[in-house]
Amino acid sequence: MSDDHTDVRAFFATRAAGWDSRFPDDGPAYAAAVAELGLRPGDAVLDAGCGTGRALPPLRTAVGPSGTVIGADLTPEMLAEAVRAGRGGGTGAGALLLTDVGRLPLRDGGLDAVFGAGLVSHLADPVTDLRELARVVRPGGRLALFHPIGRAALAARHGRRITPDDLRAEPRLRAVLAEAGWRLVSYVDEDARFLALAVRED
Repeated sequence: MSDDHTDVRAFFATRAAGWDSRFPDDGPAYAAAVAELGLRPGDAVLDAGCGTGRALPPLRTAVGPSGTVIGADLTPEMLAEAVRAGRGGGTGAGALLLTDVGRLPLRDGGLDAVFGAGLVSHLADPVTDLRELARVVRPGGRLALFHPIGRAALAARHGRRITPDDLRAEPRLRAVLAEAGWRLVSYVDEDARFLALAVRED
């Protein structure tokens, strides 16, 4: 994957308009994953690689009107779809940022949590990018890496097999997260979902 993210932008730009219609039944899985992140009213959370913003409504519900939800994505077309679907725009709880999650325009330690759906496999440099996510989260803050289907089911969908060197395999992901300043505390890889929860180390 190129460092300038051209490939990632091109991949998602051509798919943005039909993205939500391709996965119409994922809403409950997103809501369940957000619930496991343990957000509280008033928290500040980033949806990293938010795409069309499917996680934004449950994130806003979790933090309430006093909280802050920021969606960040590289692809203008995906953010346009989020706005079109009524999931973004404005400031505060509805802020959408066109930005690289590896170079966030956010202050150190300003967030309580990060949610990343389908994010890890699209990071150009996973350790560096996950370290950037750790930078913007307070010590003890949380990270959820989520996918609405598990590794084996996703690989089968694309005609591939999973291998031990897959970045989302538990031993490898644990090591990458640790190098980036996170401690893996929970790992689930089932046909119906993938969810890894981590805590930012002090």
